[in-house]
Amino acid sequence: MEWLRDHAWETWLGLTIVLGVAEMFSLDLILIMLAAGALVGMVAALLDLHIAIQILAASAASLAAISVVRPSMVKRLHGGPELSLGHGKLVGKQGVVTEEISALAPGRIKLAGEFWTAEPYDETATIAAGETVEVLAIRGATALVHPVARLES
Repeated sequence: MEWLRDHAWETWLGLTIVLGVAEMFSLDLILIMLAAGALVGMVAALLDLHIAIQILAASAASLAAISVVRPSMVKRLHGGPELSLGHGKLVGKQGVVTEEISALAPGRIKLAGEFWTAEPYDETATIAAGETVEVLAIRGATALVHPVARLES
């Protein structure tokens, strides 16, 4: 028991290192929070506090880190801008009708510098050439569009 009291800080430091290395393999941000608790236990050991107090301090710090710090870190690491790939990135963009569009006769639009076959999203609509449209969906190689309302002056 005497050895443990004299070398407790070394034990806590070793536990901190082992947990930190293990975190590199798990990447769950749980083991690093436990390592932070072990670091608090090491500080308590350096202050020559009783082993029960060291364990309580390490446990409290670990629990606090897991419940308070980890959620915000996970949110920050896993969050970010939505990545749109392929044709999906064209949804919501505006284009110009180059050939009249109707449900019976698909037309063409110029969208993002390219010409696309287009159909009206509303099957009863007819959209004249020169109108500005918004892409609501992409189905295959056809854009489903709706005319953009404009203010009359």
